[in-house]
Amino acid sequence: MRNFQLLDTMSEDKTSGIITFTTTYDATARPTLAMRREGGYIAISASYGPFEIALRPRFQELSRVLARLQPVEGLQTTRQIGTGQAYLAVGLRADGMLLLRPTIVADATGHIGFNLILNQESRSALFEWLPVTE
Repeated sequence: MRNFQLLDTMSEDKTSGIITFTTTYDATARPTLAMRREGGYIAISASYGPFEIALRPRFQELSRVLARLQPVEGLQTTRQIGTGQAYLAVGLRADGMLLLRPTIVADATGHIGFNLILNQESRSALFEWLPVTE
């Protein structure tokens, strides 16, 4: 089963336009998710210690998918934004937490990804920052 890391703290740097989500839990390799709008794209950096996955999905696609996201019992992630080789899988739990799985696919034999979850407050902050109209 997947081990999701809770990101429960949000900060925004108004100068650079970067929004960052981290955890308040003591972790040796603190998981971090950072995003910045770059024209028609969103630059996403998901890191865990020295490891990083960087994605650049289209802004409109990300906003549209998040706006239409509904919880589906039995499924963790229900939508993917990106390509078959690099994507952000997203899902919404019934309790309002947002599941995010930035993933890079090597080929049919494997992939690497981070399993992150935003609490309700962080999800609301992300939706307001993008903005996403629910």
